[in-house]
Amino acid sequence: MASVVPPVHQDSVGAKGPTAMVFMNMGGPSTTDEVGDFLSRLFADGDLIPLGRLQSYLGPLISRRRTPKIKAQYAAIGGGSPIRKWSEYQSTEMCKILDKISPHTAPHKPYVAFRYADPLTEEMYKQLLADGFGGGRGGRAVAFTQYPQYSCSTTGSSLNELWKWRQRLEGKSQGDQPEADGTIQWSVIDRWPVHSGLVDAFAGNIQATLATYPPERRAKVVLLFSAHSLPMSVVNREGDPYPAEVAATVYAVMQRLNFSNPYRLVWQSQVGPSAWLGAQTSDTVENYVKKGQTDLALIPIAFTSDHIETLYELDQEVIGEAGHDGIRRVESLNGNPVFIQALADIAHAHLQSGQGCSRQMGLRCPGCTNERCRGSKEFFLDQSARLSAVA
Repeated sequence: MASVVPPVHQDSVGAKGPTAMVFMNMGGPSTTDEVGDFLSRLFADGDLIPLGRLQSYLGPLISRRRTPKIKAQYAAIGGGSPIRKWSEYQSTEMCKILDKISPHTAPHKPYVAFRYADPLTEEMYKQLLADGFGGGRGGRAVAFTQYPQYSCSTTGSSLNELWKWRQRLEGKSQGDQPEADGTIQWSVIDRWPVHSGLVDAFAGNIQATLATYPPERRAKVVLLFSAHSLPMSVVNREGDPYPAEVAATVYAVMQRLNFSNPYRLVWQSQVGPSAWLGAQTSDTVENYVKKGQTDLALIPIAFTSDHIETLYELDQEVIGEAGHDGIRRVESLNGNPVFIQALADIAHAHLQSGQGCSRQMGLRCPGCTNERCRGSKEFFLDQSARLSAVA
C-alpha cells in the first residue's frame, strides 16, 4: 500500500499548500513472491514492450516463462528490489527540504507511484483522495518522474497510467458534462537530464570510484555510461527523445569532469531477439577486455537508485563474470545528499515557475499513433494552462 500520511486540507498550511509530491518510477518487486505479478504488468504494457496485436497473448506467455529465472535473480540480490525503499526515502527527504525553502506550498506530502509494482498508481491515487486531496476539496499534486531522461516507454507510460486513474477516479461523471469542481490540480516534472545537481551527484560518485584506482592508472580508466536500452522500432519509427536526452546527461557529466577520462555510452537490459539500442553493455565490456582494456568504470546513468539492473545485471553478470578487479561500478545515487538537494531544487523551481510541464511535454513523437499518449498529453497541457491562468 502507499505510505499513509495524515489527512490534509487545502487551507491547512501555506497560501498554496498542501502539495502532494508524487515520485513516478517503474518499481520492482519487494519480495520474490511479487515477481510474477510484476512481470505480468510489465509485459502487458505496450508502451514499454510493444508486442502489437499479440500483446495480450504474448505478454502473459513471456512473463510466465521468465518468472523462475527472474525470481532467482531477485533472490541473489537479497530477496527483492530496494527501489521502493530508496524512492520513499528520497521523496521524504526532498519534502523536508521543500518545507523549508518553499513554505508557501507547504506542507509537501511524499507519495510513490510505481508502474508495475506496489504501490501502484491506482493505490497512490486512492491514497491521495483518502488524505484529503480532490474529492471536491481541490489540492495541488506534482507528478515528478524519477526517470531523468524522458521516454514514451517510461515517463510517458507512467503519465498515461496516471491519466487513466485520474479519469476513472475523478473524471467526468457523464460523457458530455464538464469536470466537477474540486478535482486535484496536476502539474508534471517530466524531464531533467542536465540539471546541475544531477550532474554534480553523478560526477562526485565517478570521482570517488576513480580515486580507488592507483594514480598511474586513473586517467586511463574508461568510463562506460550504461542506460536501459530501447527497441530500435520505438526509436526509428516513433522518434523517441530518450537516446538524445541520455547522451545529453553523459556529455554534461563529462564536461563537469573536464573530460578527465575516455568514455562511451552503452545500453543494457535488452529483452527478446529484436534490434535494440547498442552497443550492449555486456558486449562492450567483453570486447574491451579482449583488447587488453581491463580498467573500466560502469556508471548507471539513467537510474536514480539501485535495483536489479545495477545489483544483478551490472554487478553480478557484467562485472562478476568478467573477473577483473579493474572493472568496477560507480555507486548509484540512492541517498546521496547532493542528489536529494537536486530533487528539492528541481521541485522548488517547478513550483515557483507557475508552469504545469515543460514545453517538450506537449510535443508528440513524429510517428506516434498512441491514443493514450494523445489523451494524457492533452490532459496535462490543459492542467498546465489552468495553472498558468491563476499563477
